[in-house]
Amino acid sequence: MRVWPGQPYPLGATWDGTGVNFALFSENATRVELCLFDSVDAERESQRIPLTECTDLVWHAYLPDLMPGQLYGYRVHGPYDPAHGHRFNPNKLVLDPYAKLIGRRLRWDDSLFGYPIGGSDLDFDERDSAPFAPLAQVIDPSFTWGDDRPPKTPWHKTLFYESHVKGLTMRHPDVPEHMRGTYLGVASEPILRHLNELGVTAIELLPVHHHADDRYLEEKGLVNYWGYNTLSFFAPHISYAEEHPVLDAVQQFKSMVRGLHSAGIEVILDVVYNHTAEGNQNGPTLSWRGVDNAAYYMLSPEDPRYYMDFTGCGNVPNMSHPRVLQMIMDSLRYWVTEMHVDGFRFDLASTLARELYEVNRLGSFFDIIHQDPVLSQVKLIAEPWDVGPGGYMVGNFPPGWAEWNGIYRDEIRDFWRGQECTANELATRLSGSSDLYQNDGRKPYASVNFITCHDGFSLRDLVSYNEKHNEANHEGNRDGSDDNRSWNCGVEGETDDPAIKALRAQQMRNFIATLFFSQGVPMMLAGDEIMHTQGGNNNTYCQDSEISWLDWDLDDDRREFLEFVRKVSRIWRAFPVFQRRNFFKGRAIRGEDVKDLSWLDPSGQEMGDEAWDAGFVRCIGMRLAGDAIGEVDERGEPIVSETVLALFNAHWEPVPFVLPEHQPERIWEVLLDTADADPVCETFERGHAYDLKGRSVVLLRLRDRDETPADTFTSAAGD
Repeated sequence: MRVWPGQPYPLGATWDGTGVNFALFSENATRVELCLFDSVDAERESQRIPLTECTDLVWHAYLPDLMPGQLYGYRVHGPYDPAHGHRFNPNKLVLDPYAKLIGRRLRWDDSLFGYPIGGSDLDFDERDSAPFAPLAQVIDPSFTWGDDRPPKTPWHKTLFYESHVKGLTMRHPDVPEHMRGTYLGVASEPILRHLNELGVTAIELLPVHHHADDRYLEEKGLVNYWGYNTLSFFAPHISYAEEHPVLDAVQQFKSMVRGLHSAGIEVILDVVYNHTAEGNQNGPTLSWRGVDNAAYYMLSPEDPRYYMDFTGCGNVPNMSHPRVLQMIMDSLRYWVTEMHVDGFRFDLASTLARELYEVNRLGSFFDIIHQDPVLSQVKLIAEPWDVGPGGYMVGNFPPGWAEWNGIYRDEIRDFWRGQECTANELATRLSGSSDLYQNDGRKPYASVNFITCHDGFSLRDLVSYNEKHNEANHEGNRDGSDDNRSWNCGVEGETDDPAIKALRAQQMRNFIATLFFSQGVPMMLAGDEIMHTQGGNNNTYCQDSEISWLDWDLDDDRREFLEFVRKVSRIWRAFPVFQRRNFFKGRAIRGEDVKDLSWLDPSGQEMGDEAWDAGFVRCIGMRLAGDAIGEVDERGEPIVSETVLALFNAHWEPVPFVLPEHQPERIWEVLLDTADADPVCETFERGHAYDLKGRSVVLLRLRDRDETPADTFTSAAGD
């Protein structure tokens, strides 16, 4: 086979129409061999080609006779000296860190480890891992995008829907069977229709980077279902691609994105750059470890045999190394420019700021993101914590970043379960968490508000269980969080008691209404809208089963709840006052007599110092003055909204809440009452004592007396 010198850039395997350029960074290697395989069943490479060219620590060659579809891996030579951070072992076939497609999955075997299993990691293992190692595959990047355009939904109008590719469609009866559990299934007509009816503007997908299933899970008959165990930062997970004669996993992923965009839905990827599937010093040699362990990983400065670990997963990429930083930036840009995704949610994002040890709020990673002309324009969301010292960073990410607001989640849960929540805490969360995001110039939409997410109870389980039930994970129910701030009205688990079921449904309505009526960006967990239950399992990371797959066989109660969620979403979209781009002033603006935001006690009067200092709050009113919104749209036109009044009562007893004063030509109209799944749109005069039921949310709008009732806001006809 002809071999030409090739180029050191771009890294990875690049087909140019006539041949393939291979480029691999390794700072400490002494020799690199490119290994070509004829089929996925081959136990040995058919050719072993030395890469004799090395430019700027990049080993490279060009093979003019190769075509897309070629399977390959590397053998990298160098010192095996774990005490000094080096773990080269050419007996281990390693995956290209820039692999765009996985052509063969790994199969667990002792030979995948650089040392003899059962012995010390300081010892050298000579077994060949080629029959079991994952293989990369050269791709043809061409794809017909047509008129695909990013939706570019403004942040303040965004509604996130967190979902798993497989779990979303695996049990959906209207998705074609061959598409269930796949990328193509996510963009199928039934799913697009469902998302549009919910008002979803962005689907946030759990990790789609190709990942490895942990060996210990496979031995238990389980898998790493969530996918937080990355094996390739560039390749889409191959298991979510259906068997197709023409479209490979890359093309199927692109088809999914194109389909979602056509429905006006952005694609946000949950990305895991904080650790890899290779684990700690006792982990396998699959890719980065065998390519250049000392360069790719953050090692202990006291003893480079060991790894720094801020995630509990065994290792951390060395973000202080320019080539590692380049790899992550190249990966992000690839998913935006080539795969057309619209943004990222960074798992345990605090880890990315740890250039040395402490979390550096203005680390190189953030600086480079902000200066990048591509990445600075997409949605960037941080999970603002890790498990290391100083890693809880809610409110501390730089401008340009939104954050999963874990404080919002905890305090809203506390309020509705009747626990310790002060008036100031509740009001701050409902109004956009200005204490966290205002001082550095960020907006309310820096707060991604959520009640539930993939990690923890589903909404239905949150109101049905106090204790986790993770027995199916085969860890003795020891895994998963013990602090769920759940509420089950005294009955653990599912029940046929109509009164208990009704109370739980009402509490779920409270959570949904609170989420949508809060300032910030709402995020729903897929399945919450159809009352999906995981049977009390709050850690389904290993459950590729009906525990995790959404059940679309809806009974009357679940259909009713789905209609409620759709209704709340329609209300949220209809009133710009819920989607403010700026924080409230707390005073009258634009010449109006009323404040843009007022907090009321049950007397209908503004809360005074005594009420704010009274301790834990059980009932509060939030008046959002649409006439005084004080914002303009993209064209500079004033944003017009209606004034609304949201009443929140977490007490188990009803509270007569006096509706506040307003202009005499106007009247209060009920849009929603969570104590009644489908309330009549009644109207009330100012000064009327509204019967606010126990554990309920009520939303009213202020309208002219002769105005048309609000059916257009509360029914599907308003879309």
